Amino acid sequence: MSLNSIYLAGGVAALLLFGACTKQVKNDAQDLSVARASTEEAAPDPNGLRLHQFLRANGPALERFDVVMQEGVTVRTKSGKTYNIGRNALVKPDGSPATGTITLYIKEVSNAAGMIFADKPTATSAGQPLESFGEFYVAAKQGSVDLKLRPDSGVRVQAPAPKVNADRIPMWNGDTTITMDLSGYNYVNQLITVSTTVSANKGVDWTQVTNPASAFALFNGSNGTLNFRLDSLMTWVNCDRLMSNPNPKTTVLGYFASNYNPATGTSYVGEEPTMLFFKPAGINSVIKFYNTIFTPPAGFEGFLSYQNSIPIGQAGTFLAISSIGGQFYAEQKDVVIPAPPAGQNYTTFTFNPAPVTSAQLIALITSMNTK
Repeated sequence: MSLNSIYLAGGVAALLLFGACTKQVKNDAQDLSVARASTEEAAPDPNGLRLHQFLRANGPALERFDVVMQEGVTVRTKSGKTYNIGRNALVKPDGSPATGTITLYIKEVSNAAGMIFADKPTATSAGQPLESFGEFYVAAKQGSVDLKLRPDSGVRVQAPAPKVNADRIPMWNGDTTITMDLSGYNYVNQLITVSTTVSANKGVDWTQVTNPASAFALFNGSNGTLNFRLDSLMTWVNCDRLMSNPNPKTTVLGYFASNYNPATGTSYVGEEPTMLFFKPAGINSVIKFYNTIFTPPAGFEGFLSYQNSIPIGQAGTFLAISSIGGQFYAEQKDVVIPAPPAGQNYTTFTFNPAPVTSAQLIALITSMNTK
C-alpha cells in the first residue's frame, strides 16, 4: 500500500461503510515483518499505531523453523501441533521445486486473548459469529525468496483438540484487506474510477473454504486431534464452526461516554485507536465491533454490531480499549444481552474506559480467556 492510498483511505471513510467492496488476499506483512518493511503499514494516527504495535508485541509470536527439504519435512510447534509438507510441495516463483535449506514461519491463534492481541476476531464475512478451534498462518522462504505451494499440494496439520460434537469442522480463509473502487475527476476533468486496497478494520474477513480437499477439519477420536490441509501460504486459515444460538437476534450499539479517540472513524488502515470486543461466555470466540457510529453527538461515539446479529440472552464480556495522547484506557464489562426496549430495534451499552498501565491492559486481555 502506498502512502497516498493511506491518506485516500482516510478521506473516504463513509464510502467504506456503505460502498460495495470485494475481497483480496494479501500477504500478512505484520506477521512476516522479518521480511517486509513496515513503513507502508503505518497508521495516520500515532495513537492507533502505538496501540496496535503494543498488541502485536504482546500477542502470539511467529515460530521459526530452519529445515532441509529433501523427502519432505514435519515440524512441531510449541502448542503441540504438527505441520507436514511433502516432497516437492514447495516451489519457487518460477514453479521449480524448492530444495535444500528453507525457513518456515508459523503463527497460531488459539484463544480469546490471542484473537484480541493479533486482531483476528471470529466472524464470517456476513457477520455470523464463529466458535474457533484455531487460526493458522504459515509462510516459507528460501533466502529472501517467498515460496509457494504446488497447486495440487498442501500443508497437512494435526492439532490436538478437545472432544467436539461433530466429525468435521468447517475451514475458513482469511482476508486482511478489502479492495474498493473510487470515482473522481482527473486533471483534465474526466470522470475516472480507480481501485485501491486498504486493510480491513474488522481485522480479518473469514470466508468458508470451497475446495473439497481442504473444506473441513476431520476429528480423530482415537487420538483427540483435528486433521486438515492448508492450500496456500501467507494467508490466514481458521478452523471454526458457526455458533448455534437459536435466540432472536438484536443489533448492539456500544457508546463511549468518555475516552473515545475520534481518529477511529477515519483510521481505515487496520490501526484504529479505539476498539471494542465482545466474547460470548464459555465459547472460544471474539466478536469485534468495527463499524463506527455515523455522525454521533457527543457522548454517543462508538461502534455497532452487524444488524440483528447478537443473540438476545447471550451472556458475555465486553472489552473496550482506547489510546489517546500516549495513554491507554480500558474497561471490561460482563453483560447479558437484553431485548431492545419497546419501540426500539437495538440494544445499547455505555463504556467509560479508565486509564490503565501496559501491564494492566495485558492482564485484562489475558483474562478474556476465562470469560
